[in-house]
Amino acid sequence: MVSEKWKVLRRFWPGTMWVVLLGLGLAMLLYWLKWAPVKVVQHRIERGPIVAEVLGTGTLEAHVMATVSSKIEGRISHVLVDQGHWVTEGQLLVRLDEEELKQQFASVQADWESTKESLDRLNADRGMAKAIWVQAKKTHERVKTLLEKNLVSQDEWDKAIEALAVAQAGLSRAEAAIMEGRKKLLAAEKTRNYRRATLSETRVTAPFDGLIVRRHRDPGDVVVPGSPILTLISPDELWISAWVDETEMAKLQEGQPARVVFRSEPDRSYPGTVVRLGREADRETREFIVDVRVKELPKNWAVGHRAEVYIETTRKEDVIVLPATYVIWQEGNSGVWVNRDGYTEWRVVDIGLRNPDMIEITNGLQPGELVVMSADPGRTLKDGQRITR
Repeated sequence: MVSEKWKVLRRFWPGTMWVVLLGLGLAMLLYWLKWAPVKVVQHRIERGPIVAEVLGTGTLEAHVMATVSSKIEGRISHVLVDQGHWVTEGQLLVRLDEEELKQQFASVQADWESTKESLDRLNADRGMAKAIWVQAKKTHERVKTLLEKNLVSQDEWDKAIEALAVAQAGLSRAEAAIMEGRKKLLAAEKTRNYRRATLSETRVTAPFDGLIVRRHRDPGDVVVPGSPILTLISPDELWISAWVDETEMAKLQEGQPARVVFRSEPDRSYPGTVVRLGREADRETREFIVDVRVKELPKNWAVGHRAEVYIETTRKEDVIVLPATYVIWQEGNSGVWVNRDGYTEWRVVDIGLRNPDMIEITNGLQPGELVVMSADPGRTLKDGQRITR
């Protein structure tokens, strides 16, 4: 009889064990879902400052930039600087081959000297002609006086008139020759000055103090007027030209403080100031340009460096603030989970200023209260749940 009962138990024992284990598992799951404390992260409410900011994305640009080029055509003989070099106003940067221009200048210099010597001879001839004219005029006046007293003949008077006329003609020719000589000298001087200026253009200098950011040409290259050789910028006027959504336009004005975060240093901000607002929005992206002057730069930077700009539009110094991750929106209302003696309590709150990191709480929380959120991002909290840290 006992053996028969034992056989029956042995027949149904495996199924019974599975039912018991399943029941225990369901009980544990029910306990975990409904009664087990949920692990949370909590934050104590405090008062502090908060800043509302407008975000823009752009690049580092040089407001003062110059393309260093030659005013004449020529072959580069020396490039005396390279990118990354600091230069001062008037510093020699580039030399062009000047041998042919030197020969041209020497030729026109010789022409100028020859023309000047010719003019000097003409001035001497004019002096002689004037002396002859003065003498002829005195003789003419003396003979005229004697003629009136019948002390000279008519023939001597006629000779005096003729001599004065010849002297006058000679003086006129000398003065005309001088005028022509002066014109030739002026033309030669202009040509000489032009060749001298052209020769000086073989020396390309820096137009202002700055930094060479790009080198376009090397010795041996032939350049024409306006073709770039170097790119020079003034590091005193570096701006972030940031694109900002047009919906933020009413909040912005010149002089507002800003902070600049370069892509190469995402954990550090550099101070800046809004210096100019764009007056044309992109018709596709609906954004406009805001120029922000950077007051301090990273150790390593480059024109065209990408950066985010956060422009301060409003600041409050002593308000209740809360990390934005703790605020939850449900059915159009903003709220938080509060730690009420180890249990969750849903609290609707009113918010004021906000930025990507912090939110101002204008109503619903007091300093010292604890707000919580689930430590497991995939699990949501419910009202009245037990919580633990």
